[in-house]
Amino acid sequence: RLPSERDLSDALGVNRLTLRRALRSLESQGLITRRPGLGTHVAAPKIERQAARLVSFTRGMQQRGFLPGTRLLSVEHFPAHAALAAVLQIGTGAPVCIVHRLRTLNHEPVLLEQYTLPDERFPGLERHDLEGRSIYALLQEAYGVQIRRARQSLEPVAAGEYESGLLGVAPGAPLMLERRLSFDEHDHPVEHGRDLYRGDRFRFVTETAPWEG
Repeated sequence: RLPSERDLSDALGVNRLTLRRALRSLESQGLITRRPGLGTHVAAPKIERQAARLVSFTRGMQQRGFLPGTRLLSVEHFPAHAALAAVLQIGTGAPVCIVHRLRTLNHEPVLLEQYTLPDERFPGLERHDLEGRSIYALLQEAYGVQIRRARQSLEPVAAGEYESGLLGVAPGAPLMLERRLSFDEHDHPVEHGRDLYRGDRFRFVTETAPWEG
C-alpha cells in the first residue's frame, strides 16, 4: 500500500494536483490500483496467457509458481438452442450439461469458467470430481475423448454484478471474455467454453508468423 496523497506530496515535494495526475497515469497503465476505503496499492504483475496455445490452466499456473484452486459453482442441464446445437453439431433441443467453475490463484479469484458439453456424449458428468481435476483430463480419462485443438476468440467486456461479486472486482471492471470451441482427434466439436478473466491479473499474448509482403 502506498502512503496517503498528503504524505506522498510532502515526501516528493510536489503539489497535490501534480501528484494526482501522476497517480492517474500510473493507474491507466495498470501499475497501481485505487479502491475507495482501501487506499492505493501497487498492482500485482499481470500473468501472461498464450492465446495461440491450448494449455491446461492448472498446469500452466503451477509452472509459474502459483497455487491454482477450483470452486464448483453449478452443474445444470438444458436443451440446446439452435445456435448452440449447430456449433456442437447436435440436434436442436438435445440435452447439454453446463458446468460453471470459479478458478483461484493463491486463493484469489481470477477466472470464471463455463463449459457446455453434450449429455449424450458425456453422460453422468456431474458424478465425477469437477473441482479437483482438469475438465480436459477428465474427458480423456473417463470418456476416452482427447482435445486436440480449439478455435478461440477474445474480447474485452465489463464486469456485471454477478461477475464482480465472484471475482472480487468492482462492477464495470475490465474482464477478458474468451469464447472457445474445442475439437477431438477426429475434428468433431467437443465443448463450447465461455471464460471470463480478470483484466487486472492477465495479459494475453500470441506470436505472429513471418511477414509476407
